[in-house]
Amino acid sequence: MPLVCLRAPDQTLRFSDGSGWRAWIQQTALVYFPTDPKILAESLKRRGMTILSSFVPVPLADDSKKGMVIEHVRKVGALLSALGAKLLVLSDAQTPKRQSLAGRVPSDGRESLNGEQWKSVGRIVDEIEHVAGEFGLSLVFHPHVATYVETPMEVEHLFDSLAHTGVGLCLDTGHCVYGGGDPAEEAKKYRHLLRYVHIKDINAGVLGESRRKNFNFEQAVGAGIFSTIGDGCIDFKGFLQFLADIRYSGWMVVEQDVIYGKTPVPPVETMRASLSYLKNVMSGLEPASKSAARNA
Repeated sequence: MPLVCLRAPDQTLRFSDGSGWRAWIQQTALVYFPTDPKILAESLKRRGMTILSSFVPVPLADDSKKGMVIEHVRKVGALLSALGAKLLVLSDAQTPKRQSLAGRVPSDGRESLNGEQWKSVGRIVDEIEHVAGEFGLSLVFHPHVATYVETPMEVEHLFDSLAHTGVGLCLDTGHCVYGGGDPAEEAKKYRHLLRYVHIKDINAGVLGESRRKNFNFEQAVGAGIFSTIGDGCIDFKGFLQFLADIRYSGWMVVEQDVIYGKTPVPPVETMRASLSYLKNVMSGLEPASKSAARNA
């Protein structure tokens, strides 16, 4: 289970060298880094870094934007292919409505997509998978707070609509908990689709406050809902032990969503602390065979 540092604008390129992380990064959409492959390749080469993938949020529930979505995916696919990446991380785009409901989506489905909309999303993601394949890229889907694929129920509807495809799951531990899920349970449920993991932690106190005070997504992030890894409420020992038990061999991308310039501690420091914590946890994991025997 290789670890990788992620995701900031140019700060990533500046502090990845000094925080002890392996020299791979994930590009965030086409926003933070240069989009000319020659310029970006040279910038990465100078730092001994490599692009793993790109996070690509697009409005999947709006049929009228399908052409724009496919064109955007082609642009990202061309860039990733030129840089030798092998994975595209797809997500639904945030909307004002869902931002306002972040972490508080009604369980009765009244604020979720309906059956026909899920079928439409499935068709669009199917087409995106084919476009990604033209560039030699595998496709994984990232459920994300403040989008129409946030809660465990919505994730289930999505993958029901994708049953005929080869799309895998990118499980984000922080967004899973924020959206009402349990990372270990979701990993078990989708173990055969699990191909990419984003490691985030959640400050339970801020999560509770955000629900009581109806924070939108940006307000919750600003309040520190995503904590330094190990300082929050997620049981990473249990989660990582399960990944070891199923012999998960994909990447784990370590993140902390923050509002840049407004953090009490510089991101490089929280990344160092996160790395130290994760190394300690992983060093104590049982071999898969021993864990399986113990749980038999």
